[in-house]
This record gives sequence, C-alpha cells and structure tokens, in this order.
Amino acid sequence: MVTALSIVPILWLIVALAVLKMAAGKACSVAAIISFILAVIPPFSQQPVHMAAGAVEGAALAIWPILLVITAAIFTYNLVVHTKAMDTIKTMLSSVTSDMRVLALLLAWGFGDFMEGMAGFGTAVAIPAAMMVAVGFNPLKSIVACLVANAVPTTFGSIAIPTTTLASLTGIDPVQLGTFISAQLFILNTITPLFIVAIIGGGVKALKGVLTVTILSGLALSVPELIINKFIGPELSVLASSIIIMAVIVVSAKFMPTNDPDYEIKAEVRGITGGEGVIAAMPFILIFVFLLLASKLVPAIYGPLSSIKTTVIIDEAFVWIATPGIMIFLAAFVGGAIQKASFGEMLGVLGKTLRGLAFTYITIIAVVVTAKLMTYSGMTRNIAEALVGATGSMYPLFAPLVGALGAFITG
Repeated sequence: MVTALSIVPILWLIVALAVLKMAAGKACSVAAIISFILAVIPPFSQQPVHMAAGAVEGAALAIWPILLVITAAIFTYNLVVHTKAMDTIKTMLSSVTSDMRVLALLLAWGFGDFMEGMAGFGTAVAIPAAMMVAVGFNPLKSIVACLVANAVPTTFGSIAIPTTTLASLTGIDPVQLGTFISAQLFILNTITPLFIVAIIGGGVKALKGVLTVTILSGLALSVPELIINKFIGPELSVLASSIIIMAVIVVSAKFMPTNDPDYEIKAEVRGITGGEGVIAAMPFILIFVFLLLASKLVPAIYGPLSSIKTTVIIDEAFVWIATPGIMIFLAAFVGGAIQKASFGEMLGVLGKTLRGLAFTYITIIAVVVTAKLMTYSGMTRNIAEALVGATGSMYPLFAPLVGALGAFITG
C-alpha cells in the first residue's frame, strides 16, 4: 500500500504528459500538489509545516542554480544572435566542414563534453544545442543529440565533482575510483558518437562516409579519460579529453573531408579574419575563462568567491557568485559589450529571454518541489526499497532503473 501510494506522483506525470498530453507546467504543478497531500496524510503523516518548508526549498533550488544556468545559457545564445555574431560563428564552423554529422560531433560531443567537464549543471545541453539550432539543425534532434552526448561525461562533470564527492564519501582514493569508472565507461565513451550521428542523420545509414571520424571522436574521449584518471586524477579527465576530441574532429574533417549533399548545411561562404572570429566567439571564450577562474583549479579565486554564500534553516547553502550561472551571465554581458551591444539592448534581450522561459520556470520549479516532497516524506526511499526487496540477488540488473528514477526525482 505504501509503495503504491509512493508512485502515484510519478504515475500521474506519465499519464498526464504521455496520455492526456497536458502542458508540462500544469501536469508538474498538479504532481506537486498530489505529493504534498500524500505526504501529510497516512501512512506518511508528515507535518504540513515541514512539507511546506521542503516545498520552499525545492522552489529555491530550482531557481538557484538550475534556472539560473538555463536562463544564462539561453540569454547568451539570444545575445549572440542579436549581435549577428552567430552568423560569423556559423560561417567559421562551416569552414571546418559543411557536413551536419561532423558538425554535430564537434558541437554536441566535443564542445558539449567541454562544457560538462568545465561547468556541468545543464550547460552541456543548453549551450551546444542552442548553437546547433543557430547553425541550422533541427531543434528537437539537437536537444536529443546533446542529451545523448551528455550521458557519459557527467561522471566527471564540473571538474569531477560527482567522482570526488563519491570518493570522499566512500574513502576510496579518487585516482583509483576515477580509473575504475573510466574503464567501465570505455565502451560507452567510444560508441556514443555513433548514436549522435544516427540521431542527427535519421538512422544508421547516416554513418556511411563518417564512420572513421565518429569512432575516432569516441576514442578521443575513452582513451585520454582512462590515461588521465590513472596518472593524474579525475578532475581534468573530461575537460582535457574534450579538447582532444575537438582537435581530432577538426583534423579529421581537414584530411578526410566528406562530400554528401544529403547532409550538407548551407552557409554563407566568406573569409573570416582572426579578429572577427575572436570577437564573435567572445562570450563563449569568456565563459571558459570565468568558469576556469572560479573553479577549484584556481583556489586563490575559488576560495573567496565560494565563501560568499547563505546557509538557511533548511540546511542548504546557496553560493551566490562562484556558480556557473553567474559566470555565464557575466561572460554574456562582457562579451556583448565587446560586440558593441549597448547595455539597454542587452537588457532588452534578457527581458525577451525571461518572457520566453516563463512556462519553463513553472515546470522546473514544480518538478523540483515534487522531488523534495517525495524525498522528505519517504516516498522515494519506499520505491527504492520495494524494488530492492522484489529483485533480491538480481538487483544489479535493475540498479540502472533506480539510478534513472533517482535522476528523474532528484536530479
């Protein structure tokens, strides 16, 4: 009975979104209300005031840092489009290759892994996908390709915070743990680019003509990641590998060019000077610089910035400056100024971005509120314990389901 009630919010979301085709914001808001009601009645019987505090915590965490990062990433994209710099970036990318499959590898796989290794928090999907749409890719395929690309580097995302945190909790040496994880991921790291190309190209047939560069781009993550983890540690394993990935793709595109009109992206052909290219890419260059300076790799800056935080009653610390969203916003405003956009123009673009994301805000806040209510009421634990009890010694086969459920509810 307890387990059946625990899964009601999840079942509601499945039915509302997949069967009733309800708007996400409305469906998730109802899920939050259902979770609260279930949490305060038997058998969970939680204090309403405690659940209300959990809901407030969920809303706060949705806003900071999740929505902050999403807003900053989309604002950066919109600003670069507004200043016409995206046209220059599109031309530069097309000078590498006009083949959409190779460009997808460069942006979703190479640049996406770079953003994951540097910042995490959704930037590895939001920024590369936005760039792909600007270049001319199908929006839905762009998002799916970036999500698939982001499936494997997340273990070492944001300077390997997940790995180092797990190491500290278990007492396992980070180098040993990182090496073990990268060995486990070796095959997935190698074959994931195959799925990216198939998604963008509309099927397995899209691999024809780009199979070599696709496999090389996979090996460009799996091999360096394993070596770096073994001899240096997990912190730079994805970040350094992503640079190797992009280099391998660019070199492969130069020496093994493709010429398939079915996968060609049309773009303006004109010469781009080095200065033009740097100015056009300045927001993204600054994102890299600011995130690097504000990371644990630069303790002299990271320490003071990360100390600017607020710890509230719910025992949650909100870091106000040393967070990816703030760094991306700062990079966007500075980069926009370099691209000759006035402060008023940039505020106008920001306002448009905020209005365009209104329903996204409602959806994500409701989802995180639901997650917190399910966690604090014990619903999430009950679901996991029921699955463990039902599967027994076969649990390892079902463990990925628990991981997926955990990512859905708390991620």
